[in-house]
Amino acid sequence: MKRELLKFLLFAVLILVAPLAFKGGYLLNVLVFVGINTMLAVALNLLLGYAGQISLGHAGFFGIGAYLSGVLTATCGWNPWLAMPFAALAVGILAGLIGFPILKLKGHYLAMATLGLGIIIYIVFNETVDLTGGPSGLSGIPNFAVGSLVFDSDIKNYYLVWTFTLAVVLFSVNLAGSRVGRALRAVHDSEVAARVMGVNVRLLKVQVFALSAVICSLAGSLYAHTMTFISPVSFGFNFSVELLTMVVIGGLGSVYGSFLGAALLTLLPELLRGAQDYDIVIYGGLLMVMVMFVPGGLVRGIPDLFRRMARLREDAGNA
Repeated sequence: MKRELLKFLLFAVLILVAPLAFKGGYLLNVLVFVGINTMLAVALNLLLGYAGQISLGHAGFFGIGAYLSGVLTATCGWNPWLAMPFAALAVGILAGLIGFPILKLKGHYLAMATLGLGIIIYIVFNETVDLTGGPSGLSGIPNFAVGSLVFDSDIKNYYLVWTFTLAVVLFSVNLAGSRVGRALRAVHDSEVAARVMGVNVRLLKVQVFALSAVICSLAGSLYAHTMTFISPVSFGFNFSVELLTMVVIGGLGSVYGSFLGAALLTLLPELLRGAQDYDIVIYGGLLMVMVMFVPGGLVRGIPDLFRRMARLREDAGNA
């Protein structure tokens, strides 16, 4: 446990001093999105990497959190700090109610069910024009504020978002190392064996599904009040697939792998903008190479790759 705490403290220090290397500008704004995407990837990793339950609809929970918080503040005049926990509570209850029937499914049936859920949510965002603004989006969402301190700049938003992200990372690391985390891994390995050991598998899957949705909702509220404008296109099926890719590339069952996957897939498109029409080709090629040669994700795959290279050099030296 001390090792995990030291690892987290080192990670937190690197995150907190990172803005000193960029001194504002566009890249700092991108790092704000890295923080939001890290929260989302960690949330999905708790469900997929630890409990073994796939979801292709988590962008929907992200969107519900954003729209609930946005509508309550921009239309109803709520304080953002009250709208955020209310949205998270509402999303958690919704996910719990949906989770009981939907998590009876397994494998590709569960994937298709969560895909359908995400599509339904996306359609609701588009069609409820009077409430959400429809395809045109919702504007006029206020920034977070504490007294006279308004989080209306990149540096302020960076520390706001990463404060929540670090809290989610710390919570998830502690959860993974707890009895609940061990039960989740048991469910991932074999639901039958987990039941034999006394784990209430169905309830545990619903609980982690709801927890994952709540974290997505918090990220959605942060996104809404950071951007001050939201539209349905940000919460569609493509983004659900992108989240899944972040988790797989970073490493299933690794909290810090979620950060690496989120950072890579958030920064890479920005770095490839100079490649013009070839950026998508390069992006797809890199993903193919990652899946082929680093199947365990960045956290596990890179050390394994170095070990394989070391063995090859050793074998070549002995030959």
